[in-house]
Amino acid sequence: MLLSGTVVVDADTVLHGGAVVTAGDTIAFVGDRADAIDQYPDHERRSFDIVAPGLVGAHVHSVQSLGRGIADDTELLTWLFDHVLPMEAGMDAEAMEVAATLGYLECIESGTTTVIDHLSVNHADAAFEAAGDVGIRGVLGKVLMDKDAPDGLEEDTDDALRESERLIEEYHGSCGDRIRYAVTPRFAVTCSEACLRGARELADAHEDVRIHTHASENRDEVATVEAETGMRNIEWLHEVGLTGEDVVLAHCVWTDERERELLAETDTNVVHCPSSNMKLASGVAPVVEYVDRGITVALGNDGPPCNNTLDPFTEMRQGSLLAKVDRLDSTALDADTVLEMATTNGARAAGFDRLGRLAEGWRADVIGLTTEISRATPVTGVRSHLVYAAHGDDVQFTMVDGEVVYDGEPTRVDAERVRERAQELAEAL
Repeated sequence: MLLSGTVVVDADTVLHGGAVVTAGDTIAFVGDRADAIDQYPDHERRSFDIVAPGLVGAHVHSVQSLGRGIADDTELLTWLFDHVLPMEAGMDAEAMEVAATLGYLECIESGTTTVIDHLSVNHADAAFEAAGDVGIRGVLGKVLMDKDAPDGLEEDTDDALRESERLIEEYHGSCGDRIRYAVTPRFAVTCSEACLRGARELADAHEDVRIHTHASENRDEVATVEAETGMRNIEWLHEVGLTGEDVVLAHCVWTDERERELLAETDTNVVHCPSSNMKLASGVAPVVEYVDRGITVALGNDGPPCNNTLDPFTEMRQGSLLAKVDRLDSTALDADTVLEMATTNGARAAGFDRLGRLAEGWRADVIGLTTEISRATPVTGVRSHLVYAAHGDDVQFTMVDGEVVYDGEPTRVDAERVRERAQELAEAL
């Protein structure tokens, strides 16, 4: 397929009058539109105002989609233990499948082509099947909780790790390597030392399996971990093996100097979730300092009950503006840095190579956007527009691995049926 328009190659390069040509699951050409037509005269042609790399949601909770709006204006631990976890405990396999499908549909409809998805304790198979059905690229993981968890969610440590291994064998590398696995402890508060160490051992036993957990999101969480272990959260995770280039830590709002040094020294990936952190009043993550230290920082929406949207463009805008007001510096976390967080940094956190920019030989994850709306007029800087003005509903086209999964409507799934069933299940829950 030949996709033409203003091509955003990456956070540094824009081609006006450009084109991207895909062949199978890879990009065969990036350059001038006329040259593309000359070299690929028989390719199907599509034209968009902006052609850009697919965005990466590096921390999402697709299966919480049925809980959108159920616990607004609530403190984090109350939100989690009194509302969201009981909801998850009450969901059967069908609810998990519908919720995950709804989440993935929202992602592809708004330009997210890759997710790192923190599922739930039960019925993880349903979400893996949903990801395969929708066609999204994902790093998914069953949640581990073996202590201090609500009824229906706390598991025996060995049973939870065995189930995780079964899921790795079943789904890791599936759908043409579009779907991978991350061992997924909920967070240190609900995971024993044996569970956390077991997560590291399990990830080490399988190639390209990552570790994905929450860390230092809230001051009460940090205090609880310190009271139990005598260490701050990141120090404890490091002690049990949960730092490193294969580890994805969501939030990292409350860290001290030593913890930031550990994150940098170990090449641990951090995911900034600005909308969630603001809505739950968790605090402002020191993202500028992380970036200055060379830490890979990606962007995530978190879940629909604490955001309440999976729109990646909203997250880019919020991330930049929050850093500016926090530091009283209008130059902090500029548009290009934020776009990099949402593309190549997210791809690095997810563990996929050749992903996050439009380049020959790279994976064909591409989105097309319109600017034929008042909010998008005039476009004086395309990368700035993507970060500060664009919305997810500007996306007209989403391609994953060279396959069109959204073209004004999802191509693989009956979205209307999913939305109707999601509404019914949400009301029942």
